[in-house]
Amino acid sequence: MTRLVLIVNPVSGDKSSKAYVEEHVLPAISAAGSTVDKTFETKVDMSQTAAEISDYLLSTKGQVSKVVIVSGDGTLSELPPSPEVADFKLDLALIPAGTANALYSSIFPPPLENKLLSLQSLLSSGPSKPLTLGIASLAAPPEAKTGSSIAGLSCVVASTSLHASILYDSESLRDQHPSIERFKIAAQQNSTRWANASVKLLPDRTGHVQVYDPTSNSFVASSESSDYPEDDIIVDLDGPFAYFLSTVNVDRLEPGFRITPLQRDIPPSKGTCELVVVRPSRDPSFEWDTPEAREAFVPKLWEVLQSAYKEGEHVTLRYAPDGSIVDSGEGRPVVEYFRCSGWEWYPIDSDERAHLLCVDGAISKIPLHGRASFATVTPDKTSESGFRVYI
Repeated sequence: MTRLVLIVNPVSGDKSSKAYVEEHVLPAISAAGSTVDKTFETKVDMSQTAAEISDYLLSTKGQVSKVVIVSGDGTLSELPPSPEVADFKLDLALIPAGTANALYSSIFPPPLENKLLSLQSLLSSGPSKPLTLGIASLAAPPEAKTGSSIAGLSCVVASTSLHASILYDSESLRDQHPSIERFKIAAQQNSTRWANASVKLLPDRTGHVQVYDPTSNSFVASSESSDYPEDDIIVDLDGPFAYFLSTVNVDRLEPGFRITPLQRDIPPSKGTCELVVVRPSRDPSFEWDTPEAREAFVPKLWEVLQSAYKEGEHVTLRYAPDGSIVDSGEGRPVVEYFRCSGWEWYPIDSDERAHLLCVDGAISKIPLHGRASFATVTPDKTSESGFRVYI
């Protein structure tokens, strides 16, 4: 017997999710002739909620396969079951109740405004698709002999540098600015902050790291690009980084902010993430990392981010010989757009903010002398485990 579980985060977004459930969700379920077998209300300590859900799954011997979740993006990534029930398959209906709702708005992009589309698909036995999961890990240096630990599972985004600092600072603005406005305020506060680190990009199933070529509007193996070594399977990038952000499952982080647009425009293969990188050292006018250089780069970074609001036009921006940004020509792309199976981030010890890692809104700190790793996995269509979302 299939059981229907309802999970509600009462404090996500503008904290109206409980009222929305009473007014819209439960009536829709009832009208379809269904009932909710169990309701979970998330707590501040999400690990406690996850444990309660795992206990329920075990007690029902895997009979639960349909879950309605009313929350923002961060809640979903904190709900994977414990190892004892990792083989269970959960089919999810998403009801957006968060601030940005990246996953829902990527599946049902604007101008659609109906929050019940995924639920309606569940109730009518509509189609679903598997979600790629990103696994973020933190590792201390070998001499610490502590191994690595899971920082979090991602259904949406993993980032460092500017985006991680924005999420880190925006939490203190949540009560005063519950909307996405708080992210823009935090962005202004961090406009000159760069992250000093080095990065390794890991190949996908083809054996290559793929990089987007704006000229051909396609992905090519990094070895075919003059910007990267011809014979290296792993691509090494040196900082500083003004922007470093990867996504799975989504092409946007807000309804209008298409930061990884090629996830929809040129669909990826399984087990990959989209990665957007901005390195000021690629700017022809860049000489040294100085306070003046960082101030001079701010308008260019804002042009990149503002272009993401224009249906993802930032991926075609190029540098002119004088370092100005143009939307055509033969200059270097301002944005490096990669498709890979994962990455490793090695922050410079002296850069405290470079040690921040954001995973679906949750902030972790990379150990001193350590690194962060991100890897992806996508279940097969016939898999009897993992997350699937109704579309």
